[in-house]
Amino acid sequence: MSPPELVLASASATRARLLDAAGLKPTIEPAQLDEAAFKAAFKADGRNAGDCALALAEAKAKRVAARMPGALVLGADQLLVCDGQWFDKPADRDAARTQLLALRGKRHVLPTAAALVKNGAAIWHALEQPALTMRPFSDAFLDDYLATAGDAALASVGAYRLEGSGIQLMAEVAGDHFAILGLPLLPLLEFLRDSGVLKA
Repeated sequence: MSPPELVLASASATRARLLDAAGLKPTIEPAQLDEAAFKAAFKADGRNAGDCALALAEAKAKRVAARMPGALVLGADQLLVCDGQWFDKPADRDAARTQLLALRGKRHVLPTAAALVKNGAAIWHALEQPALTMRPFSDAFLDDYLATAGDAALASVGAYRLEGSGIQLMAEVAGDHFAILGLPLLPLLEFLRDSGVLKA
């Protein structure tokens, strides 16, 4: 049996939707990786968040590729950096509120990486770093937003979904839309065309 054309080493529903909408129809095989330990090691070495996102994306792809010989495996990762602090997905709604208060009125960056691995070798990677500025929203607005967003606010590193009501948190958005959603899609499509996976 031939391997699938593209495997997504991620449990992200948003990334799967982006690829599906672009016509790629990926097979979903989430990678199990200790991301916290990975990030801690990068911080301890004084390395930047972009390098960490790239390394995590490649590590996820390699983890899945090891059990799927011949498959083209896509790994991806996104971090959030504000005032030098790295943020993770909030664990609960209280954590989401605390995080959004920390980001309120400030600019943050979303280092967003992707890597393709085949037969254990990394064959492509990309890094985008869109920047977003949150407006100085009121506490009352924040409470309403979290009540409306519900657990969806916990699914992203920023505690917001830009494609939903999270856009109301923003004053300015700069950078690629798809990267903000979690995947450098345009560079990926370009590589897949150049390598013959997609028609040029």
